[in-house]
Amino acid sequence: MSSDTPPTTGETPPGPDGLPVLGNQLAFLRDPYGFMTRTAREYGDIAHWEDPGGPVYQLNHPEYIEQVLVQNNENYVKGDNFQKVLGPITGEGILNSEGAVWRRNRHLLQPAFHPDRIRSYASMMTDFTEEALETWEDGETRLIHEDMMEVTLKIVARALFGVDIDGYVDAVGDALEEFMLASESLSHFVLPPAVPTPSRRRIDRARERLDAVVYELIDQRRKNPTEQDVISKLLEVTDDNGNRLSDEQIRDEVVTLLLAGHETTALSLTLTAYLLSQHPEVERKLVAELEDVLGGATPTMEDLSDLTYTEQVVKESMRLYPPVPGIVREPVKPDIIGGYEIPAGATIRMHQWVVHRDPRWYDDPLAFRPERWDDDLESSIPKLAYFPFAAGPRRCIGDRFAMLEARLILATLYQQYHLELVPGTDLDLMATITARPKHEIPMTVHRRQE
Repeated sequence: MSSDTPPTTGETPPGPDGLPVLGNQLAFLRDPYGFMTRTAREYGDIAHWEDPGGPVYQLNHPEYIEQVLVQNNENYVKGDNFQKVLGPITGEGILNSEGAVWRRNRHLLQPAFHPDRIRSYASMMTDFTEEALETWEDGETRLIHEDMMEVTLKIVARALFGVDIDGYVDAVGDALEEFMLASESLSHFVLPPAVPTPSRRRIDRARERLDAVVYELIDQRRKNPTEQDVISKLLEVTDDNGNRLSDEQIRDEVVTLLLAGHETTALSLTLTAYLLSQHPEVERKLVAELEDVLGGATPTMEDLSDLTYTEQVVKESMRLYPPVPGIVREPVKPDIIGGYEIPAGATIRMHQWVVHRDPRWYDDPLAFRPERWDDDLESSIPKLAYFPFAAGPRRCIGDRFAMLEARLILATLYQQYHLELVPGTDLDLMATITARPKHEIPMTVHRRQE
């Protein structure tokens, strides 16, 4: 499995044979986590197979992933497979756009994620969390993923768009939920886009409900613009010809930020709560740090430098259960990776799920052990042995926002409550855009003694 001795150029990397016509597409969709893990373990740092859409290459070594995402990133685009999944809901937003359009979009959105702006969001993040916790009752069973989705949706709406989304939470949350579930459908991947499958009709309905809310938010900001929010900035910008962005272009960015800005953080918090419920010794150490540093006070931006174990818990959770379990790219021109020629238009798969669990980089990789980050682990492993937010120019624009939010919500929550997983609950994760639980994660909440 070493990447040090590339084979002769011209050969094809080893890989699973698959079925006639369908290749390995069916096997991947039926058991994505098992398939990507087995492929890496059986075939090494780069594996190849044929699917109906053409050749697929799975990269399992950080150096190869760095070549695609960082060193030679200009040769790679998100590609048709990515657009097929996200395009129906996010349109030409920052996640999907390429080239000059992406550079413009990134430039327009960047100020909202400047470190100074992000610091200003901290108190609002804890305010929304404490507001949510006030509705909890000691001893009740709650659907934790649903709770985390609601609070992170409110936070991103207030931080980026300057709106209270309380009246829209159910509509937006239900529409995004419908889209995420429908996007996992096997027919959505296998059948041509023109085929009106039930899953595609569900996606269309989700988009209609979401658009009704988003266009109303745009209209509100057109009438009452502010100096800070993203929608107002997008409404006033013009292109090189002096033309303003259309409402649809603004809609695409707003939906993208709503989806990406709360989905992954909510997942990270849900999966962290699940892990803590299975590892009481980690929870005890976390709570001890919170008591020592905060003493019952609401966490602030200034406290985070002292909450080192809290950060390690979040990082370790995202290592073991990365909210985005994999990334796809397509080369525009042929490339050489590990001595193999990769043709233009091929699908390149890079899975955080696989690399984050590779025993070459992590001792006892399936163990949830936040302490592993104590000894400057990141300096001793390859750069992209840990990449929950991707890397290179297309690295997640909201990575600092997400890490701030996750730590503050976690600290606020676990100061007040112990969460106990309802017996018999299994963690079964989808693997489409995000690693989302197929079923809810019910937890009984117990208020800590003051």
